Amino acid sequence: MPEETLEGRITRRAVLTGAATAAAAAGFVPVTAIRSAAQTAPAPQRIFTPEQKRTLEAFLGRLCPKDELGPGAVEIGAQDYIEVQLGDYLAPEKDTFLRGLAAVDAYARSSQGSGLAELSPDQQDEVLNDIDNGRAPQETRAFFNRARRLMLEGMFGDPHYGGNKNFAGWDLIKYPGPRLATTPEQQKMGVEIPPFHRSAWGPEHNGH
Repeated sequence: MPEETLEGRITRRAVLTGAATAAAAAGFVPVTAIRSAAQTAPAPQRIFTPEQKRTLEAFLGRLCPKDELGPGAVEIGAQDYIEVQLGDYLAPEKDTFLRGLAAVDAYARSSQGSGLAELSPDQQDEVLNDIDNGRAPQETRAFFNRARRLMLEGMFGDPHYGGNKNFAGWDLIKYPGPRLATTPEQQKMGVEIPPFHRSAWGPEHNGH
């Protein structure tokens, strides 16, 4: 959301400030250990209905929208990462996540008169502010926290996992990408390192 929203507690700047850690954690993966696993990994299951996807995109789109700094969560593909992971590695969380998403949409309808995706940006901000400040049902707050964490992973993790479309998340925070070596010139202070747009899993896993 814009810098001044969510009453100064959750801001777009805060999202981007914490993103470098998320990128580093998700970007550097032991290549020798994962290439064999990638060859046998099952295709991820898509789990959202069109309506659920629209609600999630509305939520993420206000939590971290595109602005003069660059693309937001939806443009970077955080919603795709969340769907891929809930259909695979995070499958035990799927039902809880979907209940939380439904609770957010239900609160939007009760407080603003329409589902979250149908509201104006200002109305959507009111819904998220209510959730962030405890004025909405408790289940919505648990969803807020988990969805925000997954959004960060989807924006700034390795694109192999379903997000970080076209490496836009890494470019946004100037993360150069995982590489095996750097030149002496690139190791100098104050030098901008050119981006290395490649998944740690190899070029065939660069994603979108």
